[in-house]
Amino acid sequence: MTKLFNDKNFWKTAVKLTFPVALQNLLTSSFTLADTLLVSSLGTVALSAVGMVGQWAWLMNMILVGFCSGTTVFISQYWGIKDLKKIRHISGISILFALFVSVAFTVFSLACPHIVIKMFNSDANVISAGTEYLRIVLFSYIPIALTNILAAILRAVENVNLPMYVSAFTTVLNIFLDYAMIFGKFGFPKMGVRGAALATSVAAWLGVVLIILISLFQKNILVKDSIEFFKFKKNEVKDYVKKATPVVINEGMWGLGTFVYNIIFGNMGYEYFSALTIVRSFENISFVLFIGICSASSVMIGKSIGQGKIERGVQDSKRFAILVPVIAVFISVLIIIFRHQLVSIFNMGNNITQLAIDTAGVLMLIYAISFPFRMFQYLQIASIFRAGGDTVTGAKYELLCLWLISVPATIISVYLFKVPFTAAYAIMYIFEDTPKIIFCLKFYKSLKWLKPVTEQGKTALEKFLNQR
Repeated sequence: MTKLFNDKNFWKTAVKLTFPVALQNLLTSSFTLADTLLVSSLGTVALSAVGMVGQWAWLMNMILVGFCSGTTVFISQYWGIKDLKKIRHISGISILFALFVSVAFTVFSLACPHIVIKMFNSDANVISAGTEYLRIVLFSYIPIALTNILAAILRAVENVNLPMYVSAFTTVLNIFLDYAMIFGKFGFPKMGVRGAALATSVAAWLGVVLIILISLFQKNILVKDSIEFFKFKKNEVKDYVKKATPVVINEGMWGLGTFVYNIIFGNMGYEYFSALTIVRSFENISFVLFIGICSASSVMIGKSIGQGKIERGVQDSKRFAILVPVIAVFISVLIIIFRHQLVSIFNMGNNITQLAIDTAGVLMLIYAISFPFRMFQYLQIASIFRAGGDTVTGAKYELLCLWLISVPATIISVYLFKVPFTAAYAIMYIFEDTPKIIFCLKFYKSLKWLKPVTEQGKTALEKFLNQR
């Protein structure tokens, strides 16, 4: 164990790649937390409505995460051999797919805002507030998609600072505009939930503009020889689709499954969904470090495998597989100890019902217990397997455990056995994560996830396997 972690180069690279990404996501999650806090002052109905719209946007983001992950599989390995032409071609393909997804969500939200809210709850006040918010925030979907894919490209070539700096600026701006537009401060009109939506849209567009402007100044991969982005060939699109499709289906169907959970929970009562919205804000905060770790893991493992350094890639995967659950346990303990104090922050103005506050406290406890198990399988599926080139197996495990086990178990427990809200929340985690961890451990040990996309990697893998 000591020998495994006695590698200065590993720690240096891991820290350099982890913390800028983690900080970027912390800033984004901090905005979500601040946004939720500010909206909570408008009452339980507003908090619930905004939370429901947030889950609709989250479904779009999960599909985009699929494209970002598929993009990282290629770019990190091509970056290992410095094939910049291939990197630009893959970047162009991924940008087009991201635009297609975001435009589709924007058009549907514009045409059918009531349908989006009614999926979660039929209360007239919730529908009214949610529709009011969605009609404005939908204009943030396209820039959010572009920001996500551009940030993924930059991180895959180890330029992790630019997305972090842009995120820092837009997050601070977003919080300022949120406060000003929701409550009518600093000369802005008092707009309530519409102000929160407008603030998000303005900051999202500014984020894209800043990334492009700074890229022009840096002359980085996004702008240097950018005409090459859209000179990709049919076989490159075919290879991208082949690798990316399982990841997109994985993330999209997992996002859809979570969307189904939210529909179930939303229809159990908007007060319960307000509690869930509160907990989700803290989930995002506790998750940020692991997004950074998994991003670093993807780049480091993918780069090594692309270069043909298979042994190095496998050793790094072992290090991350041990680090992640250990760190997760530490964070879980903190959540359990401080859960009541954290939840109480949202009721400083006494505008949230006691039922929502009490429920949120119990949900925080359930989430904390499940957290280490969830982070371990997240690392395996979203980072290690994909970085190794296998984008299919993790998707199979994800969808099997979600759609054939957990979703049916949750639906049966709620609609047949009429279990309480907190019990349904616990069942969701138990039936999804337990079998998934078993599957992931077995597959990880088999090393069948090693599937390089470069010729150097393929040749080295054959030699590596023959020596075992």
